[in-house]
Amino acid sequence: MNTTQLECFMEVANFLNFSRAAERLRITQPAVSHQINTLENELGVKLFHRTSKSVRLTQEGFLFTQVRR
Repeated sequence: MNTTQLECFMEVANFLNFSRAAERLRITQPAVSHQINTLENELGVKLFHRTSKSVRLTQEGFLFTQVRR
């Protein structure tokens, strides 16, 4: 886990939108997705439920937001 992964996670959790998180972080949306996927793989849990129209935190994702604050 690294700070870029954590920054991406927190921005996506705040906006519930990968594109807006990318804009805020001034990186590409695929880079944000990659960081989140890598973090999820390292933790062994899914942090977000993703569909083509929405993003929402999983229970584990919500708990992770509480630990990071």
